[in-house]
Amino acid sequence: MTSHTTIQPKILYYGTPVVLLTTENEDGTTNISPISSSWALGNYVILGLGFGSQGLENLRQRPECVINLPDASMWQQVEALAPLTGRNPVPDYKKELGFCYEADKFQAAKLTSVDSAIVRPKRVGECPLQLEAVVRTIRFPEYADMFAIVETEVRHVHADKQIVQSAHHVNPQAWNPLIYNFRHYFGLGDQLGKTYRSET
Repeated sequence: MTSHTTIQPKILYYGTPVVLLTTENEDGTTNISPISSSWALGNYVILGLGFGSQGLENLRQRPECVINLPDASMWQQVEALAPLTGRNPVPDYKKELGFCYEADKFQAAKLTSVDSAIVRPKRVGECPLQLEAVVRTIRFPEYADMFAIVETEVRHVHADKQIVQSAHHVNPQAWNPLIYNFRHYFGLGDQLGKTYRSET
């Protein structure tokens, strides 16, 4: 039996995969938003985006995106994007947090822009998994004014050949997603087991 105490953590980023979300700017260029709030159900991926972000504004105007999933080796490139924003001028609240405007985030993080198959935003070439998606709905919860909940439907999946097990499966032994754990970056440890529904 473990011992517990009551705490009031400033953040609740308890360990989720990092996403590099690409969206299309008004001028046709691609913005990259690093986010840590996402989850999947079937072919649908739900995203949490901060209110006032360029990525969210882009999705409201042009409702398609690529959900690029970096592996653990890419943490420094992800961190290079962390203090950058596509909003110009930079909102005051972001200035206070140390953000600065960057028009070309691909160049800033030394990432490669790759054309998508069915959506307009570019893919991040270095990410082993790239999910092209369309927005189904965007919700702005009445109980919180800090974020929006974006529901997307994945239409096309690109996977690095090194992590592909079959036409319908990613090899979990080869795929090592980048995990955001209380504002620290981690990869995966050794496999502990698998669920009874696993097909691999």
